Amino acid sequence: QVQLVESGGGLVQSGGSLRLSCAASGRILFYSAMGWYRQTPGKQRELVARLPLVSNTPNYADSVKGRFVISWGDAKNTVTLQMNDLKPEDTAVYYCHVDRINYYSGEDMVAARESWGQGTQVTVSS
Repeated sequence: QVQLVESGGGLVQSGGSLRLSCAASGRILFYSAMGWYRQTPGKQRELVARLPLVSNTPNYADSVKGRFVISWGDAKNTVTLQMNDLKPEDTAVYYCHVDRINYYSGEDMVAARESWGQGTQVTVSS
């Protein structure tokens, strides 16, 4: 199985910064991208930032461009999201996401469309 473990959420004042990290563990063979989504109550989960493995060209939601930076972490299969100039509207549960992941489960190779972390709360006070 694959596990995504997020860290770094919390409470911060408007204009502050937070750094989220996500580590994917398991017998991972390949994935196409890692990224972050966020969700607030009553709304659909939305893409925040995504980093494709091959192209290494990040994609950002328009609402976070110029403020958030997604990058690969120092350890293998980790991704970080540096969030600067945070605004109250950034308040949400942030989910780590892996796109099109192949991994071993026992002796079997599994090709999954995606995998999600449990989520970490980010709260920005005004």
